[in-house]
Amino acid sequence: MAEETPLAHTAPWVALRATQDDWDAVPPEALRRMLTSLHLIRAFEEAVLELAGEGLVYGPAHSSIGQEGGAVGAILPLRSTDHVNGSHRGHHHFLAKALNHVSASQPLDPDAPFDGMIRHTLHGAMAEIMGLAPGFCRGRGGSMHLRWAEAGVLGTNAIVGGGVPLAAGAAWAHRHAGTQDVAVTFFGDGAMNIGSVLETMNLAAAWKLPLVFFVENNRYAVSTTVEESTAEPRLSARGPGFAIPSWRVDGMDPVAVMLAMDRALAHARAGHGPALIEAEVYRFFHQNGPLPGSAFGYRSKEEEAQWRARDPLDRVAREMTRRGLITDDEVSALRRRAMETHAGIVAELTEPDGNARRIRSTLWPDRAFRDVGVRGDLSELRGKPVLGDAPPGPLTERRFVDVVADVMTRRMEQDSRIVVLGEDVHRLKGGTNGATRGLAERFPGRVLGTPISENAFFGLAGGVAMDGRFRPVVEFMYPDFMWVAADQVFNQVGKARHMFGGDMAVPLVLRTKVAMGTGYGSQHSMDPAGIFATAPGWRIVAPSDPVDYVGLMNAALACDDPVLVLEHVDLYNRTMPAPAEMDYLLPPGRAALRRKGRRATVITYLSMVHRVLEAAEKLDADVDVIDLRWLDRASLDWDTISESVRRTNNVLLVEQGARGTSYGAWLADEMQRRLFDWLDQPIQRVTGGEASPSISKVLERAAFAGTEEVEEALTELLRHAA
Repeated sequence: MAEETPLAHTAPWVALRATQDDWDAVPPEALRRMLTSLHLIRAFEEAVLELAGEGLVYGPAHSSIGQEGGAVGAILPLRSTDHVNGSHRGHHHFLAKALNHVSASQPLDPDAPFDGMIRHTLHGAMAEIMGLAPGFCRGRGGSMHLRWAEAGVLGTNAIVGGGVPLAAGAAWAHRHAGTQDVAVTFFGDGAMNIGSVLETMNLAAAWKLPLVFFVENNRYAVSTTVEESTAEPRLSARGPGFAIPSWRVDGMDPVAVMLAMDRALAHARAGHGPALIEAEVYRFFHQNGPLPGSAFGYRSKEEEAQWRARDPLDRVAREMTRRGLITDDEVSALRRRAMETHAGIVAELTEPDGNARRIRSTLWPDRAFRDVGVRGDLSELRGKPVLGDAPPGPLTERRFVDVVADVMTRRMEQDSRIVVLGEDVHRLKGGTNGATRGLAERFPGRVLGTPISENAFFGLAGGVAMDGRFRPVVEFMYPDFMWVAADQVFNQVGKARHMFGGDMAVPLVLRTKVAMGTGYGSQHSMDPAGIFATAPGWRIVAPSDPVDYVGLMNAALACDDPVLVLEHVDLYNRTMPAPAEMDYLLPPGRAALRRKGRRATVITYLSMVHRVLEAAEKLDADVDVIDLRWLDRASLDWDTISESVRRTNNVLLVEQGARGTSYGAWLADEMQRRLFDWLDQPIQRVTGGEASPSISKVLERAAFAGTEEVEEALTELLRHAA
């Protein structure tokens, strides 16, 4: 008969309850600050719901009424230099952290005035939720995207679980910078079943990051109960599975939450890694708006009444009156002053409109602000050495991939902020292709081999970039893996600068290789340029030779925007002229004219530059060949493109990959809008087929474009050219 031995988790999992002695041990000034924060947040949320009922909050108003105790109890022990981020229901996280921050210079007390930075905080948050220019994100974030870096608020997030990997990045930055600061990420019961959350828990535990996972279990993901969503509704049970110590606590009891946070912080600050707190809380209203959940039939009025009887504001007030720290009249006065403060703020943001009120028109963002901050202004590149028309000094024949490794070595020597992370980048003599050769040995602690969890490690890199102290370089082994991490790539990193007001830097480089023609099939072979070119926020470079690679990678590493660096396996082992000089830049707006002619303009990038030149040479074609180098909308060299097209009057766009995700599709549209009057015939295109490449060598070759397809298209184009 088989022997069975019970197993135990290596990390503790405990339920924590605050006793009367615990309440009595809390210093009076802490309770006064706690009660004041609770009332300011409650009155703020009530004002938001009132405005939403009048149609003055455009979009959602995810109220946190009922859940304030968990946020205030958790954030009270934090420093200003600790970071927090939160979910779409994040007003209370933002305000608790922001008020905690300003309390260092201004009393946060029932008897103190709510002016100065306290009022500034409340005013900026209210304006943001109303979508107005005085808001913390200049009206772009609204209810779900609140950020104030100075106060340690990384930003709340509309994607369920989307902010969790970003908080891991802040935690990594804290540890790597040698501080004892922590990051706390707030999310709900629904997010606990999201892959990015679980991936991040694993990564944070493996790397012992000072990160506290704080799950607000309010029992409902919109209307679906936690029991319907998971077989283990005690969500803190997830922690020990990743060797993360976990506490389960009554979130309606702010002191119990504070005690749990004290323990979690002690664990994280001591360098032992992450901790998890599950706070059982309850939102008094529906997912969005001023109606209770019972109005929608998914919970009863009796259930709601039972939870309302546990209101954290009442609990704190009772304990304080019992200790003689405040009177009932003083509590009522605090409540009244909090409501009056918010009424005054709302009055500043609105004006009468008959029997109703409307938003003051002078407070709306200017329409001209629409695209400002999608990317930066590149001022960070000014004054750096730029590659001229001549090669940078003597050139020697070298393998392309060796130059890839050398330029990264040079930059890491010169800039201690640069860190590299990805799957196997620290092993195999430079990853799977040798592109990170020698880096792990030269720069210990700065080359991080990751678990296979693109959502987690790319999101972590995004959080590192947004923190601002370091410059992450991420390697995706294959570009198809961007779909695995699509939320972090596009919703988070790509949108962050614009979404949070337009003036934050996101200095991140994503390296990946196009691997068509290697037999790796449909899920390892794509060219992602067309996808990234249509995604706001990203810059894209596509080097075709070692000289360009050095300049383009240097520019990417100096840029304060996220930059996709495309490489191609066809080029890795190709020997080409390479520079000894490693410190010049090829900035945006600098395409290269590789061949000059009069009858057509052929535009391409990456390895297809060589195929186009080969085809043009074979046909003795009288054509311009333009190597784009920079592919994103903001970085294209329209001067070079326009000059050529106005001279040749015919255009062929050449790329290797599938037609459906084509880069040339949007470029052809843009060129016809700009240059239609100079075209003698429609823009022609060379692409692969509709399907992704297959494993079969014959079908794979049929799926992508090569030299033969370029020759055929070029012959046809010139046949119709004047």
